[in-house]
This record gives sequence, C-alpha cells and structure tokens, in this order.
Amino acid sequence: MASDAAAFHHLPLEDVLVQLSASRAGLGEAEAAARLERWGPNRLPEPKGKTLVGVFVAQFESPFIYLLLAAAAVSLGLGHFTDALFIFAVLLLNAAIGTYQEWRAETRARALKALIKGSVAVWRDHRLVRLPTEALVPGDLVQLESGERIAADLRLIEAQNLTADESLLTGESLAVHKVPSAAVALDAPLGDRVTMLYAGTTVQTGRGRGIVVATARHTVVGQLAAALEKPEQAPPLVRRMARFTRHIAVAVVGVIVVIAVLEALRGAAVADIFLLAIALAVAAIPEGLPVAMTVALSIAVNRMGLRNVVVRHLPAVEGLGACTLIATDKTGTLTLNRLTVERAWLPGIGDTVPTDPAAQALLAAAAHASELPAGSGDGVSGDAVDLAFLAAASAHEWRPVADPVLLAGRVPYEPEKRYAAAFHDNDGDLVAYVKGAPETVATLCAEIDDGALAAAERLSAAGYRVIAVAAGRVALPVEDGLNGLHLLGFAGLIDPLRSEAKDAVAAAQRAGMRVVMITGDHPLTALAIAREVGLAEAREEVVTGAELAKLERAGFDGAVGQASVFARTEPLQKPAIVESLRRQGHVVAVTGDGINDAAALHTADIGVAMGRGGTDVARDAADLILTDDNFASIVAGIEEGRIAYDNLRKVILLLISTGAAEILVMLLATLSGLPPPLTAVQLLWLNLVTNGMQDVALAFEKGEPGVLQRSPRAAHAPVFDRRMIEQVVLGGLAIGLAAFLYYRGALAAGIPYEAAQGAVLWLLVWCENAHVLNCRSETRSVFRIPLMSNPLLIGAVVGTQLLQVAVLAIPPLRDLLSLQALTIVDGLGLGVVGIAILAVMEVYKWVRGRH
Repeated sequence: MASDAAAFHHLPLEDVLVQLSASRAGLGEAEAAARLERWGPNRLPEPKGKTLVGVFVAQFESPFIYLLLAAAAVSLGLGHFTDALFIFAVLLLNAAIGTYQEWRAETRARALKALIKGSVAVWRDHRLVRLPTEALVPGDLVQLESGERIAADLRLIEAQNLTADESLLTGESLAVHKVPSAAVALDAPLGDRVTMLYAGTTVQTGRGRGIVVATARHTVVGQLAAALEKPEQAPPLVRRMARFTRHIAVAVVGVIVVIAVLEALRGAAVADIFLLAIALAVAAIPEGLPVAMTVALSIAVNRMGLRNVVVRHLPAVEGLGACTLIATDKTGTLTLNRLTVERAWLPGIGDTVPTDPAAQALLAAAAHASELPAGSGDGVSGDAVDLAFLAAASAHEWRPVADPVLLAGRVPYEPEKRYAAAFHDNDGDLVAYVKGAPETVATLCAEIDDGALAAAERLSAAGYRVIAVAAGRVALPVEDGLNGLHLLGFAGLIDPLRSEAKDAVAAAQRAGMRVVMITGDHPLTALAIAREVGLAEAREEVVTGAELAKLERAGFDGAVGQASVFARTEPLQKPAIVESLRRQGHVVAVTGDGINDAAALHTADIGVAMGRGGTDVARDAADLILTDDNFASIVAGIEEGRIAYDNLRKVILLLISTGAAEILVMLLATLSGLPPPLTAVQLLWLNLVTNGMQDVALAFEKGEPGVLQRSPRAAHAPVFDRRMIEQVVLGGLAIGLAAFLYYRGALAAGIPYEAAQGAVLWLLVWCENAHVLNCRSETRSVFRIPLMSNPLLIGAVVGTQLLQVAVLAIPPLRDLLSLQALTIVDGLGLGVVGIAILAVMEVYKWVRGRH
C-alpha cells in the first residue's frame, strides 16, 4: 500500500482504489483498526517547546562565557573569592536579561499539530460516523462540506462545485476548482493537482467525497514538518561573534603563556604567576561584552517593536541588517491576498478601469451572476471571484436582488462548463447574466467585436485573470444551452499590490539588497506583480518550479542566481532555492505567511513571518514577525538591525581597546621588572563597573546618518575589519602607554606601591570616559555628534567619576581598590590624560577622513 499523496494525483480513480485496497463504500472498522496500528495516528509530532530553564541555560552557551567561567574557577581554587564573585555576578546578570527577552518572545502555539486536529465525517461499515481526525487511515472515505478544513491528503472520488482554498500551501490566491475525473500529469505542480485535496487546506464551496491517501508525516504538511526539524541556521551575528571570540581566546592564552614564562624565568612563585595570569585574563577578556551585547540587542528589540517588528530570537535583530538578499512571498506580503477587479474592456470603448461609469453595466451583470457571500464583517467567506465582482459593483451603488422570487434560477460554475449564470425575472422577461472564460462566453453570444478576444489575450498576458461577462433575454428551460447573449465586456482581476510595497522594495534595493519573489502563483501573474513592484521586466527573469525540477545542482544554482521571480514553486522547492542562494554567498532573509513558506523561513539566515494574516506555522518557524504584514516594515527592521550592529561595534571597540590598554600596562610593567600595576579586582572594577556602565549606555546610541544608504556587509566580513583594528591598536597604545608612563614615574618619585596602583586605576577611568566619547562614531568627530542625543551616556560618564569619589568614603571598597592615599583633587588632576586620549583619536579620524 502506498502512503505518499504524490503517488496518486495522476492515477485513474480505479487504480487508486486498487493500490489502497479501498472501495467507494469506505473501510470496515476491523480493517481501519489494523491500518491504524500499521500507519499510526493521523497527527504530527508536536514541535519541542522551550522551557524557562532551557532558555536560561542557553544563555551560557558562548565561548566568552566559557572563558569567564574558567577564570572564575581558577580564582576560587586560589581562594580569591572576590574575583570569582564579580565574574559570577556579571554572568548571572547577562543570563537574566537574555532569558527575559527570549522567554517573553517565545511563541507557544504549535500550529502544525492543530492543522489536523478536530473531527471528520467518515464512512465506516456503510455508515457515516464522525471520528477524531487522529483516527483517519489510508483508504478511509471522507465526506466533505463547504468550510471544512481538510485533515489528511485525499484523492477525490466525487465533487459538486467543490473549490478549495490552497493559498497557505501554494501561495495562489484564487480558489482551485476540483475535478475528480480530470487528467493530471505526473509532474503537475501542487496547485494544478485538481484531483486532490491536501491537509491544512479548506473547502471553500461545494461538497464531495475523497479517499485518504496519506496521513500524518506522509502528507504534504507532514513533509514540511520534517523539513522544519533540520538544524536552524545560526544568525550572522552569532557566527561573527564565534569567530571573534576564538581569536580573542587564542590571543589571551598566548599573552598569558609568554608572561608566565618570563615570570618563571625570573624566579617568581607559582602562586604569584597564577594570580598574574588571572589578572591578565581578566584584563584581556571583555567581561562586559555579553551583557552589553544583550542590552544592545534588547534595545533594538524594543525599537523594532515600535516599528511593527516582533523579535523572537535576540541575535536575529542584527541579522536582518546583515542581509544581502530578501526572498519575499507574493500573496499577502507584496499583495493584499484579495482578488480585485483592476481592469475592464468594453466593446466600442476599449480598455478602461472599473470605476469608469461606462463599466457599471458590466460589473452589475457580473455581480448578478455571482453568489452572495456567507457571514459578515471579517467572517465573510465565498468564491474570491464572486467577492471581487460584488465589491466592484457595490462601488457603483449596485445592490443585490432583495426578492428571492426574482432570482429564477442559477447555473453554478463548474470546470467542465467554464461559466456561471443566474436568471432574473425582469418585469416578466427572463434575463440571463453570465460570467466565465472568454472563449466559452464568446460562443454564447450572438456577435463578437473583432478585437474582443485579442483584448482578452492582452489582459491575460499582463497577468490578469480575465472574466468575460454577457447578458441577454432567454427562455426557460434552457435545453440547448445559452445563446444569443450580448457581450458586455471583459474584467481583469488580480491580487493587487500593497500601496506601500513598491516604495519599500525600492528602499531595500537602495540599501544594496537584492529582492526576489518566490511564489506558487502563475508565472504571468507573478511577472505582472514583479513589474509593478520593480523586481523584473522580462519573462526571461522568471523561472518556474517545473523548470528547476529538471536541473542538477550546478544548473540549479545558475538558474537561481539569475532569476528575479520564482513562480509555480512547490513548498519544498522554496528551501532549496534559499539554500542555493546561501551557497552563492548571500545572507538571506525570507518573508512568508503560509504553511508553504515555513520550511524556507526555517532554512533562511533570517525568517520573517506575517503576524496578522500569517499562519502559526510560519510564525513559529520565523525569527522575526511583522505585526502589520507590511513589506515596508522589513525595511524599517533592516535599518534598526544596522543600527544595532553599529552600536555593537562601538561597544566592542570600547571594550577591546581598553582591554588592550590594560594588557599593555601589565605587559610593559612585567618586561620592566616592575610589580603588577593593577590587581585582578581593580581590573574587574574597570571592566565590569566603570566600563560596564558606559558600554551599556553606548548601546543606546541613535543611528548614524545614511545608515540605509550603505551597502550590506559582505557575508563573511569579520567584526574586526581594518578600521576597527586601527582604532583598537591606536586607542589601546595611547591609553596603555599613558598609564604605564605615569605608573613608572610615580614609583620612581617614591609614591608607595598601593597608592600608585590606585592612581593608575583612576587614570584609566578617565581614559575610559574620554574613549567612550571617541567610540560614539568610527568616522565622525565627537564634536559633530550632539552631546545630549544620548543623555544616558553622558550620565554614565559623570556617574563613573561620582562612583570613584563615593568609593573614597567607603573604607572596605577604598582599601580593596587601593584608593586610600588619593583625594578628589588628585583624581581631578588625572583627568588631563583623558583629554589627551580624546585628541589622539580626533586626529586619527581627521587624517583617515582626508585619505
């Protein structure tokens, strides 16, 4: 027995029944029980949810954290509990912030399971019974009604005017008419398999019966669920920081080994060497970086929230700003997912718009031939074409026939007929209103304008779904079919572009990003939207899923690299396209709203789901969610992502350059035979308290001018580029040399050792104050940035000095930090060095700017 729906859509019905060992009467209870034992219940495994403890533990999965834990462990082993306490405190603070943000954003809904949850009408032992959807097995005969959500993949055996909304699987906004007896090619795309119904889709109109051919994991939705189980792609920031951390770790170990060897050769005690190693590790490891990075990303989360972007995973904040390519869905993302009458063609007039008064008769006739929707408000449901005509006619103040007697009869649309008709009693005359395929309706008309069918072909080539409308007096019963009607014209329907989509795509392109469309829609329709939004012009820029299916990997990558529009794609082709783009060096963001987009969202570097019109499946697979389903919000998110990355670079520049200065001071003192100028506790005070206040405040910097006009960073660009290295080296050298020269001079002048240590500590705080102002921009002068554009930073600078003064009044802290011999006047005098550091970096920016 087969169990994959892909094996049945092209087979004659009798062959399907034979392969499934089924009948048109359904299964017996005994046989159904045996099959349930064999195939298992019709439910998908529930995605494993996160726990609060799991989210908390995950905050410690970072190479920086491992380095800090190692330093804390050594400190505990040597009995230096204060050092260890400082390190553990910062680790817990970082974990608490990260846990709060991620737990608040974690989506608890697991929609793949919900899609096949509920009950279904099934024929068992010649009786129609209602069973839980989990009880369905291959071979079951299911009864279908309008509005019902499909619980398994079905091969239809009969249908009466049955249409299905498959937009969540295919991206096609039009309902699909189902025909059990149709001939379907083996390689037909999902949207053209009119003999099938798929789990998760909905019966829009009509009724019918179908044989279950696949359940649970074997359904199309189940195959998508399997795709979602693949490991997630680490966001760009995580990958960059991992490389950066490895380099720091190697450098730290190298410096510690060199200095430890030198100290050992000088005959230093092993315990002293260990204490020095801990101090060096504390100096080199940017302890404040995990907290600062978490805070910077959390700030961006809040800013993005104000711009309709909800962040589910903190590192994804920066990832959107790093993207070089956006692969966007069409239906519901670029378009409104609502079929609309956009064009009209009238005999004797030609092309026009539906708001033209001359189009009133055409639209009224089409509305008469349409079925009124069920429900009201947001709950309105019905055929998408009917809804479009009713809305267009209402704009001309058309009202439906109020008296049911006046509606003398109706011919519902069926694929075999290719038209729908309604008959109205008009003062004793019977008038037929007909809408349908142009070539079919043309045969029902008495005469046709010579250019009519050419006009219909022109509209169709432009991507519109073309509906012909005719009317005329007839007599019932219409035994020989309708004839002698008068052609009123053609209507061109399309899922219209969102008003803001074109500008948003243009903004993304100006930001240096390539934008492509991936849709299950028809190539002509997709190209029409692509032209309107500015993504493509020629048919050669469109590639279909059927064309991609014939290509090997090299040819596949070549076709993907050249295309701007991917049309008639299968759900599992979307992640393959994304993987190809990533192989070609792109950092890919994928947008989508349907089940068919979930695997691609999961595969992408950054998945962006629609929050309002999207499915829970898509939202659960994504990193970011747009609360307004607006492509323009993606551009806002890109801007905030770039600002977040800029601020992270500023924080890293501050921490690494001041850390390099501390290493330099320690190294020069060792090479000069002087005692360590700073203790481990003093270094922790600098890195976690004074610098910690400032680097967190630095993360609140506003965006620099032209952030969206810059090209995206290269996919593998390191955090430490040439500009960053230059500034770290120059800033570290300036601060480190200034501190060492002061320290050596103080000892030479007879200042007691501990007093000299305390003075170096305060001197470095002043240097941090000056350097944090330097770090507000890598290119602009500090004097060109409004001082109060980040009042929190100014408060942090002032706060660090007030804290130094306060420590003088707290004996335990004063003794711990060796500040006993210093006064406020001494501290203010050390501030002159900070001004010198500011001048050095200003000269650097000026020189680099000129060249």
